[in-house]
Amino acid sequence: MLKPGALGRTPGRAPGSTKGRVVLPPRDPDAVVAATRQELAPVALAALILAVLALLVSASRGLMLLYGDAVAHLGIARRILDSRWPGLGQLGGVWLPLPHLLMLPFVQKMEWWQSGLAGAWPSLLCYIVSVIGCYKLARHMMPMTWAFAATAFFALNPNLLYLSTTAMTEPLFLALLLWSVVVTVEGVQALGHSKGAAVARSRMWIAGALTFAMVFTRYDGWIVGAVVWLVFAVAWWKSVEKVRAASRNAFLGLTLISLAGPLLWFWYNSHFAGDWLDFLRGPYSAAAIDKKTSPPGSKHYRGWHNPGWSLLFYTRTAQVDAAFWETGFAVMVAALVGAWMVWKRHLHRAALLLWVPLPFYVYSVAWGSVPIFIPQLYPHSFYNSRYGMEMLPALAIFGAFTVMVLERRVRAWKPKVAGWMLPVTLLFVAVNLVMMIRSTPLVLKEAQKNSATRIPFETSVAQQLRQAPAGTPILIDTSDHIGALQQAGIPLKQTLSPGDSDSFNRALKAPAESAALVVSFGDDAVAKSVAAHPQGLAEILVMCTSGQGCARFYRSDLYKGTR
Repeated sequence: MLKPGALGRTPGRAPGSTKGRVVLPPRDPDAVVAATRQELAPVALAALILAVLALLVSASRGLMLLYGDAVAHLGIARRILDSRWPGLGQLGGVWLPLPHLLMLPFVQKMEWWQSGLAGAWPSLLCYIVSVIGCYKLARHMMPMTWAFAATAFFALNPNLLYLSTTAMTEPLFLALLLWSVVVTVEGVQALGHSKGAAVARSRMWIAGALTFAMVFTRYDGWIVGAVVWLVFAVAWWKSVEKVRAASRNAFLGLTLISLAGPLLWFWYNSHFAGDWLDFLRGPYSAAAIDKKTSPPGSKHYRGWHNPGWSLLFYTRTAQVDAAFWETGFAVMVAALVGAWMVWKRHLHRAALLLWVPLPFYVYSVAWGSVPIFIPQLYPHSFYNSRYGMEMLPALAIFGAFTVMVLERRVRAWKPKVAGWMLPVTLLFVAVNLVMMIRSTPLVLKEAQKNSATRIPFETSVAQQLRQAPAGTPILIDTSDHIGALQQAGIPLKQTLSPGDSDSFNRALKAPAESAALVVSFGDDAVAKSVAAHPQGLAEILVMCTSGQGCARFYRSDLYKGTR
């Protein structure tokens, strides 16, 4: 039997009486405290709704596979199990493996591989996690209302919403970046408290796991992870002896885990590629790609060996990625002012880790052979515009922080004006969403421009590949046009391709005896093989497209079965 008051009400209590129940003090709307689960639940629900809407739009309009890199990421994930020699050796040595491992459970379903859904599922989950992380970090610096404004600016960014429906790595990295900063802020705060050893230990272990994940997601994660370790090291060294002793093992664990990621990747490159720096100087590295795609005798891109120009290109790209028209300048200025105030006030300085991508990309553009082109700057083209998305969390949180501080100062002498600042900020977020969608977000526009010839070309190649009898061995270089096999729905283990280097290299020495169908693109390795060993091959089709070169199909008259 229920006891009186078990449901929070005592029988016979007069209306309005507080007797028999717990009365919580009214919550200060200006309080800056850690986010509660009750706060995070609606944020997560809103992020889920936005993710579903983004997926519906992207899927219905065929936008998920516009990026060639998205197609390539899916291809790498697919070949881990779908290849002549399946295994971790199929991960490759340049792109880091975590995104492909996350796609692995989904990409083995042929329909999801072909549609791009295999890459969308993990990206959408990462989008939701990143939105929650953005709000949680903002609550350490702002009251609930302004944390909501900062999170809304981040979550409603059309470029981010689009990328979250693709196999691109930005959503995953942003989720890891935001949560790394969250646990670093909380860990540093705990280390400064005499009774914070338990919290500090847990945050160090979590930071280690997140750093390990970042190291295997993007190379900027290597730098972020190193700075996270440095921040923890300084805070741990400055903590009181009792806390330092109690958290020593956790700090050692953080150190070892932070080192383990890069060392493991060095070993992987050495073991599978024969060069521990293959990702940096191999045939698929950024330097090699830049050399391959640059016309002979052409000048280097603007920003090459020029940190001033690279700073301009990257910050301008971040602005255009974040805000419509020229409002990105105001957003950038507000964020810089916010960062300066956080540093000056000693207010969770660890949150400044959000700015680490800025020097990383300035260096990458200047000395890492990583060009960025946007239509607002010469040569008015589209390339790598998505890299500016790494700055979106910093612009959202520090920009909102500046407006919040301004609102508090104005409140003292113009309370009515101050009362309008939050609604105006939220209105700007809404207008920003509408205007960016109307003009097509930069990241999406780049994908559309750069896929204009690739997708029709691969569609035509796929139509020809479908005509081959089921199970026909195909000699083909999948480095550039794996999308043709994807569209055709041909299992990768049916091909002799660079993913299985031993089989591929043997086939190049005797193409007619190794495969029933041989397909070359331009002057690739297969084309050179056909030129050197034409015996037994009959050219059956030549297909050329502007901007993509020619695909040549050959029938083998010598193939007699599996060699």
